[in-house]
Amino acid sequence: MSLPPGFLDELRSRASLSQVVGRKVIWDTRKSNQGKGDMWSPCPFHQEKTASFHVDDKKGFYYCFGCHAKGDAISFVRETENVSFIEAVEILAREAGMPMPERDPKAQEKSDRRSLLADVMEQAVQFFRLQLQTAVATEARDYLDRRGLRADALERWEIGFAPDAWQNLWDHLRSKGIAEDLIMGAGLAKASTKGGKPYDTFRGRIMYPIRDARGRAIAFGGRAMDPNDNAKYLNSPETELFDKGRSLYNHAPARTAAGKGQPLIVAEGYMDVIALASGGFEACVAPLGTAITESQLQLLWRIDPEPLIALDGDTAGLRAAMRLIDLALPMLEAGQSLRFVMLPDGKDPDDLIRSDGKKAVQKLLDSAMPMVRLLWQRETEGRVFDSPERKAALDKSLREKIKLIRDPSIRSHYGQEIKNLRWGLFSPKRSAKRSNWKPGKKQPEPAMPGTRASALAASDSAEDHLRVAVILASAISTPEIIGEFETGLERMLCRDPRQARLRDVVLRHANEERVTLVDKISEILGPETLENLHALGHVAISPCVRDPGNVDLARMTLADELAKLETRYGLIAEIADAEEDLSGAADEAVTWRLAQAAEARNRAERSEYEDKAEYDIADSGVRISREERNALDSLLDEINIAKQQR
Repeated sequence: MSLPPGFLDELRSRASLSQVVGRKVIWDTRKSNQGKGDMWSPCPFHQEKTASFHVDDKKGFYYCFGCHAKGDAISFVRETENVSFIEAVEILAREAGMPMPERDPKAQEKSDRRSLLADVMEQAVQFFRLQLQTAVATEARDYLDRRGLRADALERWEIGFAPDAWQNLWDHLRSKGIAEDLIMGAGLAKASTKGGKPYDTFRGRIMYPIRDARGRAIAFGGRAMDPNDNAKYLNSPETELFDKGRSLYNHAPARTAAGKGQPLIVAEGYMDVIALASGGFEACVAPLGTAITESQLQLLWRIDPEPLIALDGDTAGLRAAMRLIDLALPMLEAGQSLRFVMLPDGKDPDDLIRSDGKKAVQKLLDSAMPMVRLLWQRETEGRVFDSPERKAALDKSLREKIKLIRDPSIRSHYGQEIKNLRWGLFSPKRSAKRSNWKPGKKQPEPAMPGTRASALAASDSAEDHLRVAVILASAISTPEIIGEFETGLERMLCRDPRQARLRDVVLRHANEERVTLVDKISEILGPETLENLHALGHVAISPCVRDPGNVDLARMTLADELAKLETRYGLIAEIADAEEDLSGAADEAVTWRLAQAAEARNRAERSEYEDKAEYDIADSGVRISREERNALDSLLDEINIAKQQR
């Protein structure tokens, strides 16, 4: 309806916002100044202990510095009472003693019809409840008794029974003088296709009334007693009162319980809600037979900023949770998200609370999984990432999902959390054992100290230590290029545990700016970490470190140094493989591999005379130490002896 000019302004001036809000909150007397109309309290829109919700009574506006909720008296009533704009205006006008303007006749007629339909629904509730006490409902009562519903629960949830007959409810309501179009309009009967009387929508079913946020009966859910019925559960058709995608079972009581501090639990069905509420978890709701819709998600967030989604622990329940992630991602806001309760496979909340009790349910609620973890699980579970292409496909899929998040701050935090999870999956510690794996060969164990090449594989080479230090310092000086070399840095073997820890911190915070990254390193590893790193001579004189932020120079340095390390690792692996083959008779393949290693040694030795700098790197990128040369010579000698004996 349209309101006359000035009506809302007068209403806002008459309505005291602090009085309206005061019905829902407890003011913080230390921060509030009632004389000035400056009031503070914990926010009624999200759970918190501090008083971050501010009401300016003189200006007529509220604002929460935590969840950023804001508005006037009308919007506050709309949000807390879950009513329409006009209904909120009516509530405030009634409290302020202001008569509402005459409504448009059509709008008044529509409102009056909705009231009549609600009255019809109430009479249907009473009819079904009486039928549950009759002889025809014996089987239904036995079923409810087996499910643990005693008389007090039947009374509280207003559970009833629809007899298995065609016109029982229809005849009852018509005998009360209720018009046919109202019975049909309430969704309680359907027109006959054979020209006969309309027939009851619900027959042979246990009946669960569905009420809206204001407590009005708007629909029914019916469970079939016949196990062969095609529809185990049947909801009312959509009517002027009932919009299935905008309604929640147990909405009003759950909102009240959540307002008292209980976490909001979202279960699948009526019996789950009843069982949870009976077990003390009264802030619980259920969607009505379909996947959670966008409108239902908004209703949930009005009740609790972080509802707990407790769907059945079967494949269908998990699939529903995964669909909900895609729906929720674009709607996330600061302090507004979802957590997921992973129920045991084959058990719903009703099964769990009856078999294991309240403590088992509470334990699951306490370990609820953040949405980002379930997103990661969905994209990685049951998959193998043993190739760069598969890893790239995972990265692409996750990037596309994170892009759905509109809030830039949340999007950034999701990216960092996914990076941490990815690091846990592909970290060098997990991949080190796979680094030398070849098809058809057993997964290798780390080289043991007793092998001949142990000096090569396990020695803490001063050269390797310095090269890794230069790589880390270069990455820290220009973190913009870390993403390009992420795989190489992950594979880089840091035999010094201090370097390994530094590398891990650098990778985990690669998205940060240089100043922030330096602060993170100092905070996590201590300020002496970077001091010791830059005290190394080769780090201090590195052009890349002396010119931080030079992307081209940093890119060239990391590419060159990582390539040289890869070459060195390859040589060590080749020697280890050759030694392994020496356990039997030598063959031409062993001889050829050792010859290649010896040639690399010779190139490095020639380079020693050409370049006397401390980094004596040959064109192959490898400097062979004296111990390495001795090991190679010894291996070649054994090959020659083995060949002579053959």
